[in-house]
Order: sequence, then structure tokens, then C-alpha cells
Amino acid sequence: MLKAKSLLLLLIAAGTGLTSLAQDAGRKTISLNDQWEFNKENGPVEKVTIPHTWNDKDVLDDASGYYRGLGIYKRKLRLDESAKGKDIFLVFNGVAQEAEVLVNGKSAAKHIGSYTHFIVPISSYLNYKDDVIEVRANNRFNEDIPPLTADFTFFGGLYRNVTLLITNPVHFSQKENGSNGIFITTPQVSASTASVQVKSSIDNASAANQKVQVITTIFDAKGNTVTNQTTAVSLNKGGNMVVVQDIKSIQKPELWSPENPYLYRLVTKIIDAKTKYVIDQISNPLGFRWFKFDAEKGFFLNDKPIKIIGASRHQDYENRGNATPDALQIRDVELLKAMGGNFLRVAHYPQDPQILEACDRLGILASVEIPVVNTITESEAFTNNCLNMQTEMIQQNFNHPSIIIWAYMNEILLRLKFSNDKPRQQVYFDHVRELAQKLDSLTRKLDPSRYTLLVNHGAWDIYNKVGLTKIPMIVGWNLYSGWYSGVPEDFDKFLDRHHKELPNTPFMVTEYGADADPRIHSFSPIRFDKSVEYGIKFNQVYLNAMLSRPFVAGGQAWNLADFNSETREETMPHINNKGLLTIGREPKDTYFLYQAYLLGKPYLKITSAQWKDRTGTADSAALSSTQPVQVATNQKSAELFLNGKSLGVKDAVDHTIDWQVPFVNGKNQLRVVSGDQNDQADINFQLQPFKFNDTNVPFKNINILLGSKRFYIDEKEHQLWMPDQPYKAGAWGWIGGDPYKGTNNRITYGSDKNILGTDNDPIFQTQQVGIKQFKFDVPDGEYELALYFAELVGGETKEALAYNLDNNHKKEVEEQRIFDVSINGTAFLPKLNIAADFGYTTAVKKTTRVTVQNGKGIAIDFNAIEGKPVLNAVQLRKIY
Repeated sequence: MLKAKSLLLLLIAAGTGLTSLAQDAGRKTISLNDQWEFNKENGPVEKVTIPHTWNDKDVLDDASGYYRGLGIYKRKLRLDESAKGKDIFLVFNGVAQEAEVLVNGKSAAKHIGSYTHFIVPISSYLNYKDDVIEVRANNRFNEDIPPLTADFTFFGGLYRNVTLLITNPVHFSQKENGSNGIFITTPQVSASTASVQVKSSIDNASAANQKVQVITTIFDAKGNTVTNQTTAVSLNKGGNMVVVQDIKSIQKPELWSPENPYLYRLVTKIIDAKTKYVIDQISNPLGFRWFKFDAEKGFFLNDKPIKIIGASRHQDYENRGNATPDALQIRDVELLKAMGGNFLRVAHYPQDPQILEACDRLGILASVEIPVVNTITESEAFTNNCLNMQTEMIQQNFNHPSIIIWAYMNEILLRLKFSNDKPRQQVYFDHVRELAQKLDSLTRKLDPSRYTLLVNHGAWDIYNKVGLTKIPMIVGWNLYSGWYSGVPEDFDKFLDRHHKELPNTPFMVTEYGADADPRIHSFSPIRFDKSVEYGIKFNQVYLNAMLSRPFVAGGQAWNLADFNSETREETMPHINNKGLLTIGREPKDTYFLYQAYLLGKPYLKITSAQWKDRTGTADSAALSSTQPVQVATNQKSAELFLNGKSLGVKDAVDHTIDWQVPFVNGKNQLRVVSGDQNDQADINFQLQPFKFNDTNVPFKNINILLGSKRFYIDEKEHQLWMPDQPYKAGAWGWIGGDPYKGTNNRITYGSDKNILGTDNDPIFQTQQVGIKQFKFDVPDGEYELALYFAELVGGETKEALAYNLDNNHKKEVEEQRIFDVSINGTAFLPKLNIAADFGYTTAVKKTTRVTVQNGKGIAIDFNAIEGKPVLNAVQLRKIY
């Protein structure tokens, strides 16, 4: 023990920053997250702290693509010679995606795959004086490594924790595919009794045979000993042995469930048979539960029916990429639990160990999968990498009671190869099916206690034809009726079809969702307008359909939080906005809706409180503007008050209640009451005059989106944008033209292209085409006027994204567009050619001052020279 203490002091004294010591008897784990130097290939060297990714910034810029290549990490490791005789390992929780570890310039190990961890023995490479660790990470495209393509970003880097592990020569094996060498099963569990089997893989790296005892002790949640078992073992020098211990007759076990996530602790020790010295020790969670999926009745846990409702999760975070600190990852699971969810689909890859540990503690059921997404490569190397990833995933996460499912494919027929060569395509389909069968068979062999899952997108016919619905124990369907294609009401028809045509196959809805950009609102929400309000309606339809059908085992919303997808454009470029939380983990209205559906305690929330800054035109001859306010609740009814005045009691429909609220200029206090539940919110409202001569509603400024029926909040500049209207005498509006219609079937208005040079893409993604005039009948005075333009037709042709299922693009025809813009008869922008002057899909803002006199107001005229004039947005501010 003196030697071990000396080693620790030397580590600290060496100034290496080896902190966060976690010590078990016989082994030490020490964080190595600090003091790294990093450079891209041939790039400058910088100091970094782990977790780190080199793609946290370039995936958000306007340039297409991001750095996919080599990144080199180096740090010093000063170990005193007193460490000799120990077995020393480096533990990497995640390196994307190809890794080579060098110690003192010599290659110690290689690993393939971004999402499972790996352990590198380094004792034989050390000089114990001035050792240097180098990690060469590469996130290049490699056709033999999944994922090949996906709707998420393949961040590069040393992006999860790195640890130094020091053990005695006799220790639990670190060679079992990154696991801790101990595998726990519960062969028999009931409310009255339970049994446990523990398989411990033990290495003897010493030069002598060893006689040891393996002692496994089970502790309850209070730390009391429940039972233990001791096994005497003789270990051959340089050998390995698997010790199996069967612990039976644990009486009246406390059962693990989402309502009561009771965890026992199972501690396994290796003890020297003579001295009783603890040579090695590992602790694992233990949860007693049993479960089954039934094709007719859904999911049962501990013989009780449970509807599985939760969400999927990606691991990246706002401005951090995938290099997310432990505390933020744990908070994700806490937010899921607070939402009322009981299931986490860990998608589309194994994630940080903290995630499943949190699921165990909090009572969140889980599935985990490997990243075989969209398509495969028909090579032996690709198949072997998939099988290895599945093995690593299962063995590394084997002991988590929260896991009930292992999965291995997601939407694998989304990108169909060889569409113009049907015989060759059939060969490809055969290879896909063969890979699925290999992965399923491997999974059942490695862990017969859990279910297997293969996830398909909603192309029913092709997945059945290829045979992928016949292989797994559970079929997963990713369904987006009403988003990528169809209407929301098609969803329940799909559920019923599965039950009818595959009556003996349990299934879950593994994905569903609609983008909800938290900056966008609409009073008439429609598909692909990105409004929060459409997201609410969409999720209500899906939740109602799943909850009312016992044969639907459950559903996982896509996604828990917004996440990075570099190839996406749309209203928030590079971000998939389907999250119930923002990428910074702020709740959206949809998150509150789930709380209303799922929480078992009384719940009442003004969801519209999220839209705390509003604007709108005053009702005719009124000093208020009537707009909807929504409340989410699991109560039968509620009463809403505005500034202390009741707006009436209303009944909830699908867990929401809507009121029409007459907002006044300035602060408006909302309060909702239902029994002993209440919630309140302050809404700041900027009232726009119904007509400019209304002196009771003074005009300050107005921001108008052309060709749009949605509101937009510019959060950075605190500006509120509102939909346009046709010209009304005495007020404002456009004359002539039509809203821009894109060139695909998904979007009913506007463009989904990335607008360069702005973070406020929604301002520029809609426009009035063929506009003749825009008028403000403002009184005399001095004004600032800003006109916003972007050429939405033409520019670089990009590949249609596979996940946009209803994406039948018409070829864009670039037309010459030249027009004059004049203000009150004076030329302002003569012969404006947006594309030629500024470029395609580029934000253009032109500002001027206008002196209004003689009661003429402001008239902006658009005169066509070639093509049709356009205006994307307009802004007017009164100076004095």
C-alpha cells in the first residue's frame, strides 16, 4: 500500500494535472483530460482540454462541408519507476472515428468506430521518465466504417473523457471489448425471489501462478449486505480465467421500475488467498426486473402493462459539438424524466457511459444501437466492423438494468442503391438482409435476455419485400406522416396496417416529429412552416393514436433536443429543429405538451409564455390586439385571467386549452388557475396601429415579412417580425404579386435554402414575387426605411436530402431579374439585379431615410425591366 501511495504522490508532484482521482482497492483511475496539445494535419498547434472536437465551429458556418480528416493529440505522462510492476492502461470513452494510440512514438493500439470506448495496455511502451502519449484521430469518410451517411454530423475529435487506469498484474480483464470484465444476469426474477449470475473474466499478467478468492457481495440501496459468495481460484501465469458465480434465493427483491428505480450494488473483489489483500475490485449496478413485448397488448414490466413513451437523443450540444461535459449529458436524462418520459432511445450510436448510468438511477428504460444508417457497403470489412461495434456495444453496456433492447440498423433502405439496375439492386438487398441477420443472431447469442430491434422508415412495402420485418424481435418504424410526406391523419392508418399484416410482431414508433423553430409562430400553422404551433398539433395527433392502441408498445419522439446536421439548411441552417428542447436545452411548447400528457401529478402550464415578446395590429377601433394563448394541462378545465380580469373557464381538449386574448400595448399579465394549480406569465406586447392616424396607438416601428404567414423573433437584436397583408388604406401593405413558391413538394411557401450572410434566415426565405408597390400611409415626419432582398431562384445545385421523402424537385429555371426601386417617385435602387450584384441566396439589406410631407406617406414602387420584382421583407422606424 505504501508503494501505491507513493505512486499517487509522484503523479501529483509531477505537475501533470492528473486529477479527479477515483480509487478502488487495487486499482486507480485518474483523469487525463488536461494538458493536451492538438493540431490538424499540417496545422498549427494549440492547447486543448478533453472533451474536444475540431468541428464545433465549422459545422455552423455558411461554407458547405466541414473538416473531415486527421487530428493529432499529444500530452506528456510522467510516471515514476515505482509504477513499474503495475499494469497500466489508457481508457478512451470515445474517439471519432479511426484512432491510433502511440506511446513514445510506437503504435500501441488502433480502434475503429466513433461511439464505443476502448482500452489500451501501455506498460510495455513506457520509460517511466518522459513518456509521451499521442492519439491520431481521423473522421474522414471511409466506406468500410458506419455510419456512411446520416442526418447528423460526424464530428471528429477526442471528444469523451480519457482515463489512466492502473491495476495490479492480477486484475479483472481489460481485454473484453472495452468492458470491465464482469457480466451480470438475473436468470430468475419475481416479486418473491431472484437469482443472480456473475461471470468474471480475470487476467494474471504476472510471471507466477496465483491463488486468489473471488468474492461477490450484493448491497442494498442503504449499503446493507444482502448476500455474498466466495469462489477459490487458481490462476496460471500469463493466463485468463472466467469465474462463474450463481447467487440464488434472494428473497423479496426490491424491483426496479420507472416509478421506483431501485438499484442494488454488486461489488466483486479479487483477494489474495493468503494475505487477504484486495488485488482488484469493481462495482456494478444491479436492478431486478423482468419484461416482455406482446404483439397484441404492448409492453409489460414486472407483469404490469406500461406504455413506453420517451424520446431519442443525439449527443451534441450548442456551440460544443459532441464534446459535451458530463454534467450536461446527465441533465439530458434528467430533463427526459422531468418531462414524464420513461424511455430513451440512445440513437443512433452508443453514447457516453454517463447516459446509461443516469437511466439506471432515474428509471428510464433504454435501447442502444450501432450507427448502421441509411445504407451499407457490401464489403467484408464493413460487415466485420458492424459485428465488432455490436459486440463492443453489448459487452460494454451489458450490466445496465435500464437496457431492454439492442438495435443495429436505422432506415437502412432510405438511400436505395442501383435503382437503374434491378438485378444488381436485388443483390444489394440480399446483402442488407444478410447483414441484418448476422447482427441479430450475434446479438441473441451475446445477450439472450434482451430484445433485438431493427428500425425502418415508413416505406412499408420495401422493408417487407426485402425481409427486414421478419428478422428482429421488435420492429421499429420511423413515421413522419404530415411532415416529410402525407398528413398527420395517415399515422394511425399505418399503425393499424402493421397490426393487421404483422399481427405477431411487436413494434414501436421509434421516431416521429415535426420541426419547431422556437423563433417562429403562426396563427394558421401548416406543414413545414416550422412554427411551434404546428409542432403542437402534430404531436397531439401522434400521442393520441399511440396511447389509444394497446398493441403499440410505445413511441419515441424525434428528438429530445435539437441537434447539428451540417447538410441541413432551412430556417436554422445546420440544425434539425425537431427537438422538444432547443440545442441549448431550453424547453419548447412541445416539451410542456408532453408533460401534460405524461406526468402523473396535476399539471398546468401557460405554454405561450415562451412567446413572451409579441407584436400585432390593433383590432379595428380598439386599443388591443386579439391573439391566441395556449395552456397545456392534464386537468379537465382551467380559467385564464388577463391583468386580473377573467377570460372564462374552458375545458381541455387533447391536453390543451386555447383562449383569444386582447393584448394591450406594453406589459400584459396572464394567470391560469385550475383547482390548486396555477401558472402565470408576463407578455410584452408592441401594439401596431390599425390605421396610422390613430393617435391612441402611437407608431414607433414595424417589421414585416413578405410572402409569409408567420411571426419571427430575432432574438439577438430583439426585433419582432410579423406577417404581411395586402394594402389597406390608411394603414400599410403590398399591392400586386404572389408569395414565393419553392421548387419542391414539401414546402407550401418560401424557400428552405441557407441564406448566406445572416443568422436570420426566415426574414429572407419568403418574398412577394411580382410586387408592384408597398405603401405606408404614415403621417408626416422623418423615417428610416429598410428593404430586404434575397434571390431565391438559382445558385449552386445541391443533392436532395434523403430524409426529405416527399422531395420531388422541379428543375429551377434561372430567370434574369432586373427591376427599379423608387421611393415616393425618387429612384432608390435603379436596375437592381440581386443575383448579379450580390449573389444567390445572399442576404441584402438596403436602408435609407425618408422625409414624409404633405400627407403623402411612403410609396415604394417596383418597376420590372426583366423578370418579376421581389421584396422579402420591409422595416420602417419613425425617427421623429
